Amino acid sequence: MNSSDSELSDSDLELQQAFAEGRLKPGFNKVEQAPKQFVNNISGLKQKLEEIKLDLAWIERLDCINAEAPLAPELVAEMLTQEEKRSNELRNNKKLPQFSPKEDPVLNDFKREMMFHRQAQACTLEAIPKLKQMGLPTKRPDDYFAEMAKTDEHMQKIREHLMKKQQQQKRSEHVKQLRQQRKEGKMLQVQTKLQRSQEKKEMLAQVKKVRKGLSKDLDFLDGKGKLSAKKLAEKKKMKDKKFGFGGKKRGMKRNTRDSAGDISEFTNPGKPGKERKFSNKGKGSKQKSGGKGKSGGKQRMGKNRRIQMKAKGKK
Repeated sequence: MNSSDSELSDSDLELQQAFAEGRLKPGFNKVEQAPKQFVNNISGLKQKLEEIKLDLAWIERLDCINAEAPLAPELVAEMLTQEEKRSNELRNNKKLPQFSPKEDPVLNDFKREMMFHRQAQACTLEAIPKLKQMGLPTKRPDDYFAEMAKTDEHMQKIREHLMKKQQQQKRSEHVKQLRQQRKEGKMLQVQTKLQRSQEKKEMLAQVKKVRKGLSKDLDFLDGKGKLSAKKLAEKKKMKDKKFGFGGKKRGMKRNTRDSAGDISEFTNPGKPGKERKFSNKGKGSKQKSGGKGKSGGKQRMGKNRRIQMKAKGKK
C-alpha cells in the first residue's frame, strides 16, 4: 500500500471509531478543534529579555525613545489638501466604497507616513546634540575618500553602457525632431496652397465685380491694399538699394523715333574740291581737301537730306 491508501485507511478507522462511540450525527459532520489557549507569561518574557540584553553604551546602540515631533504648518496644509481631494473623489464616484475621513484607508496610509516622518524628525533632533556633546563628527569631510567596492574595470563597463544609452537617446531625439520638422513643412505647404487658392478666389470675385460694373477699383491687380504701409516701405527700400535712384537707366543711349528724325545737327557736305563746314559742336572746325569720291563723281547725299530736297522742289 502506498502513503495515500494508508492515510485513507487511517481516516476510515477514525470515522468507524467515532460512529461506534456515537459522536457522528446525521448530516454534514464538522471536525471540532479544541480552542487555542493564549499564555501571557510575563515573568518568562522578562527572564528571556535579561538573557539576550547587552549592556552597551548609547553610541553602540543609537536608540531613541521619544514622542513625535510637532506638525509643521506646511504638513498640516498638505494633510488638509489630501483630505479634501479624497472626499471629492468619493463624492464624484459612488462606485468606490464610502469611508469617513477617520476610517479611510488611503488617508490613514498618508497619516501613517506622516507619523514615521515626525518620529524620525524627533529622533534626529535628540540624537544630533548628543553626538555633538560627545565630540563625534556628524558630517562627512570634504576630503573624505571611500574606496569603492566595485573594480575600475567594472565601473568602466558601466560608464561605456551609460554613454551608449546617451547616444541612443540623442539619436532618437534627433529622429523625432526631423519627423516633427517634416510634419511642420507639410503643414506649411498645405497652408500656402490654401492661402493661394483663397487669394485666387478673391481675385476672381473682384474681376467679376469689375466686369459687371459693380466696382471700379483695380488695385487688386497690383496687390495694393494687401500690404501694409510698413511692408510697402520696406519693399521700396529694398528696390532702391538694388536698383538705385533716378528711374530707368538701361537703354538710355538707344535711338528712338524722335531721335532718329532729328536732323538739327546735320550739315551739307558741299561739292567736291570746296571747303566743308562742320558745326562748332564738334572738336573745332575741320577742312577736307578736294577730290573725287570712291565713285569718281558726285558724293551721294544722305536719306534725310534727299527727303528735304524733294520737299523743297515740290514747293
